[in-house]
Amino acid sequence: MSTAPTFPTELLRRYDRPGPRYTSYPTAPQFSSDFDIAQLRDAAQASNGDPIPSRLSLYVHVPFCTNPCFYCGCNRVITRDRARSEPYRTRLAREIGMMAGLFDPDREVVQLHFGGGTPNFFTPAQLRATVQDLRDHFRFSDDIQRDISIELDPRELTPDDIAELADAGFNRASLGVQDFDPDVQRAVNREQDVGATLAIIDACRTHGMRSVNVDLIYGLPLQTLDGFSRTLDIVIAARPHRLAVYSYAHLPELFKPQRQIRAEDLPSNELKLDLLRLAIERLTSAGYVYIGMDHFALPDDELALAQARGGLHRNFMGYTTHADCDLIGFGVSAISRIGDSYSQNPRDLPAWEEAIDAPRLPVWRGLRLSPDDQLRADVIQRLMCQGEVSMGAIERAHGIDFTHYFADTLARLQLLQDDGLVWIEPDRIVATREGRLLLRVIAMCFDAYLRQPHATSAKYSRVV
Repeated sequence: MSTAPTFPTELLRRYDRPGPRYTSYPTAPQFSSDFDIAQLRDAAQASNGDPIPSRLSLYVHVPFCTNPCFYCGCNRVITRDRARSEPYRTRLAREIGMMAGLFDPDREVVQLHFGGGTPNFFTPAQLRATVQDLRDHFRFSDDIQRDISIELDPRELTPDDIAELADAGFNRASLGVQDFDPDVQRAVNREQDVGATLAIIDACRTHGMRSVNVDLIYGLPLQTLDGFSRTLDIVIAARPHRLAVYSYAHLPELFKPQRQIRAEDLPSNELKLDLLRLAIERLTSAGYVYIGMDHFALPDDELALAQARGGLHRNFMGYTTHADCDLIGFGVSAISRIGDSYSQNPRDLPAWEEAIDAPRLPVWRGLRLSPDDQLRADVIQRLMCQGEVSMGAIERAHGIDFTHYFADTLARLQLLQDDGLVWIEPDRIVATREGRLLLRVIAMCFDAYLRQPHATSAKYSRVV
């Protein structure tokens, strides 16, 4: 799926509707409080007993931010009190110990990611200590492909901090930029110096990090084509290994900070499409491969190579090269995918703290996947990562007759084929170049929950 997508403006307008991002299937709104600690233990035990237990991917959520970015929909706690970090880190260590006891000690960790919030709200020493807590309880792979990655706010650290993070084992970093235009930055309460940001990117390279990602957002208040073009100029010149260009989802009824953004300052739907077109054209012309959804990577980056060999995976951390891993989440709101289950920690900090202090595993809600869930998750995963589905591969993996099982879905897909978004071939379904920007719409055809009575897609962001 390395060919650049085309930009079918009229189709993008017509299909721009709310829909899941499919970092999981079923999606988080389907999680239930009926899922409890006993079910989590059962799922972990079953995953340990698989003929070949899967490797492990670890996620640590650090919720603290010193300032609210008005566009943000992440789970975070706004505070300038740095003293709050150590009690949180101490509780993380306790949670790590409790969770580690569920897994066979010989299961290998191939990925660790710190997200937030602002993970570098922790000092480099605190981050090193948390990595060591995890190493004390889990067996980390020595493979060169092992990832230890972190999301960074460039406003909150120095190049010397990068040296300390690299020494602690971090080999990937993702930097939030969003837009360098000063008017846009003021409108979203995130003023960020260009020179300081570029210095952090340079420091990551200097200290041997294998990959640097930069996050941009289109659709922010006061954005213009000229301003966003200048941002792209700066970022392309810096040559990060990967970029994520996200669509701003304005959902002020769900995310209180977004109420600070004036609706009249948001770009029109036409301008927002033009901003997306600009990003795609500029990045692909600069040599970046369009991975899917919002992501781009240099051709020799591991993300592009994984997609080329069919090994790309998608989970709550976005696109990753580590398929077939159980994911264990730590910290407030973190989500785990263990065997045939999802489980999520409490989204509010006091509830998570109360569980850890009890002490008990902080399970808030979750889900055991039915055979139908697992089948549809497999199909959606292949669509989102590779842009196509082999019917024969699905039949062999799940013991079904594809055309019979998905008869209703194939009828829905026929409408997308009529619009040139997919090809339905005798043994596969393929997203066209026109359809690659609408993978979420294609995947929605396989989502059984969207067709249930009273189902609504209003809780999701728009697909463009």
